[in-house]
Amino acid sequence: MNEEISSTQNIYLYHGLIIFGGLLIVTILIHMLYHRRSPSAIIAWLLSIILIPYISVPLYFVIGLRKRKNRYKKSSLKLKNKPTDQNIQNNIDRVLRNYKIADASPNMHFEIYTDSTKAYEAFMECIEKAKSSIYISTYIFEYDKVTKEIVKALIKKAKEGLEVKILIDSLGSIILYLSQHRFRELKKAGAEIKFFMPIFHMPFRNYINLRNHRKIYIFDNEKVISGGANLSNEYIGPTYSKKRWEDIMFLIEGSSVEQYFEIFASDWFYASDEKLRFAKEKKVSDGDIYLQVVPSGPDMERDALYEALLSAIYGAKERIYIITPYFIPNNSLIEALIIAHHKGVDVRLITPKEANHTIVNLVRSSYMRELEEAGIKIHLYNGAMLHAKAILFDDKSVVLGSVNFDNRSLFLNYEVALFVYSQKIIKEIEEWTDRLIANSSFGTKNVSDSKRIFENLMRIMAPQL
Repeated sequence: MNEEISSTQNIYLYHGLIIFGGLLIVTILIHMLYHRRSPSAIIAWLLSIILIPYISVPLYFVIGLRKRKNRYKKSSLKLKNKPTDQNIQNNIDRVLRNYKIADASPNMHFEIYTDSTKAYEAFMECIEKAKSSIYISTYIFEYDKVTKEIVKALIKKAKEGLEVKILIDSLGSIILYLSQHRFRELKKAGAEIKFFMPIFHMPFRNYINLRNHRKIYIFDNEKVISGGANLSNEYIGPTYSKKRWEDIMFLIEGSSVEQYFEIFASDWFYASDEKLRFAKEKKVSDGDIYLQVVPSGPDMERDALYEALLSAIYGAKERIYIITPYFIPNNSLIEALIIAHHKGVDVRLITPKEANHTIVNLVRSSYMRELEEAGIKIHLYNGAMLHAKAILFDDKSVVLGSVNFDNRSLFLNYEVALFVYSQKIIKEIEEWTDRLIANSSFGTKNVSDSKRIFENLMRIMAPQL
């Protein structure tokens, strides 16, 4: 009798789990349709759910949700604007303004660092000369010989009474997140350290798939260093290293510093509940270097950066040079690049010969071959891992910052890009790009039909990468 009851209970449990699983799948489908996900993303998720349901269903609720509305969500970010309608730079600037992005503003100084030692020297000099505050936001903070020196410099400044605040992504810096005792002396000196979306806290607030990939280093609210480099010996250092990744950083002095501060302050408030006020020692002088700061991510109401890039590709007349470590675009971007090429635009992709993630190499190959078959030039950089991010549009603008040319950067991560409208800076980036091309091999290598099929199959994973 007991065996029959137990068997009946097992049947009910089994059917209950099937019904519950079915409801979860229906919920996922309704959620994707409600948020107008692309057909490719819907197909990718449904295929994953069919093939590996026990993994894919819970995974969707972890990494499949993006711009969610609930009380734990980071509030929308809107930068203060000082309208300068008489100084609209070009159609890209106009598009961004229509998406409520702050106008391009004049700055008095802008310096580019493509040399990792010079970037390190500039960073340490800014710390040394800081008089009131140092704000640091980074995705990766490794505790190594380079960052030990950075920490020492920050301890010195904190002991002098400067306001030192450091924001680190908990997943990007997982090792340091798990060994926070390394910051004991820095905290004792008075510095504040917060981890963005701590992995083991606030379970309803912890969207593990939405990472803070921004790199923002602000000094006295007068200077900001930003770009693609994180804080570790892998990116910057006092001496040359052949193994160090190739990257690009820049320093700004001028009105755009306040917009970087607002982005940092918004992220800091989410992590600490502390509101920061922008205070500067001296009045900012206007210059002739027009810059437009464009944040993107779950804290933006629209995908303004993505749509501006798409518009810029269609609007380009002479050239589009894309420098990126990870090239996993969506179909709209691929089609736009191919159409631009057919219009006579010189379209080039400069990317590492081998990326640092095997899965990225597999997924990106199909997209690169598609461009190449359409006649677009592919340059595979032969040096150390190319981690730099830049896009040249004609001689009108260049996009710099933390954004990779992939779905993760454009739709999932918290990022910040900078549109530069300066002939001098564009010329510098052009010369640097030429040096990269000179050290690159041309075109992708031939592969077997079976590998080509496998690479094309891997495109299914693109919306999740």
